[in-house]
Amino acid sequence: MQALVVRDGWLKTTAELTVSENVPVPTLKPGQVLVKVVAAGANFFDILMVQGKYQVKPPFPFTPGGEFAGVVVAAHPSVELKQLAIGTAVMGCDKWGAYAEYIAVSAAQVVPKPAPLSFEEACGLTITYPTSYAGLVLRANLQPGEYVLVHAAAGGVGLAAVQIAKLLGAHVIATVGSDEKAAVARAQGADHTVNYRDPDWPARVKRLTPQGRGVDVVYDPVGLIDLSLKCTAWNGRLVVVGFAAGNIERLALNRVLVKNVAVVGLYWGAYLVHEPARVSEVWGALLPWFAQRKFRPVVYPQVFEGLAQVPAALDTIASRDSYGKVVVKVGTASGTHL
Repeated sequence: MQALVVRDGWLKTTAELTVSENVPVPTLKPGQVLVKVVAAGANFFDILMVQGKYQVKPPFPFTPGGEFAGVVVAAHPSVELKQLAIGTAVMGCDKWGAYAEYIAVSAAQVVPKPAPLSFEEACGLTITYPTSYAGLVLRANLQPGEYVLVHAAAGGVGLAAVQIAKLLGAHVIATVGSDEKAAVARAQGADHTVNYRDPDWPARVKRLTPQGRGVDVVYDPVGLIDLSLKCTAWNGRLVVVGFAAGNIERLALNRVLVKNVAVVGLYWGAYLVHEPARVSEVWGALLPWFAQRKFRPVVYPQVFEGLAQVPAALDTIASRDSYGKVVVKVGTASGTHL
């Protein structure tokens, strides 16, 4: 099969990613299914991972890529197929391995693809939407009527957070970097948008809340917690989701104390290890919403065709030119070609 392989050392840039031919199809281990990848979601952490800058460092050689949608083509005998019978369209995630024609993945990390969604829409769900739901609900306990500030609101997890927060009855203030992205965020439910390039953005956010008291919840995949403290209300909750801006922040904890706020982290990928029951809980909430078309994933208009286009897809994310989910089309849903 074809796959992108990081063979024996960290890469300096994503341009060093090239397609390898005749890579062995993964051998199934107990509990795993083999999925023919139709589409793969591109993520900022893919860039960090191939450069050795991510918190998860795979052993060499490895194939990057964390999100995918495709078709189950085989299963280890230990797997009870039930909803994952051969030929089932699925979406899933793993720490790495998705930038390939086939991926072997734990059956626990794969769910049936909601019928209303295309493979391109579904491939970007299994990290972004659970991350946003877990951040807003499990960690921040977002309540109807509260004000939530979503940073990078036109990105994959940002747009998911906007959609989920609105469905939960919150007022959403979204930070974005351009008028185009502001329009995207508003189209998905954001009540207000603020350009984070404006140095006065924290004050603008405060003015958008009742009596200028500040927001109740901050959802931050960028690394803007320190500045967000300026516009956080008493008893606010700030959720650390990532550091897309490139810097890991340091906080003056006296500011956390005087506002009586909680700063909490969210690492969705670790729930399967530490709290597996939460994974079922989160999907139990999300899947009916997708089936009922409460909202749809936003796919960036340029779908990148073929594994050779993965570097271009990742560069689009790094340049901050994209919005929604950047998708790579890997194959088709027909045949197995094993």
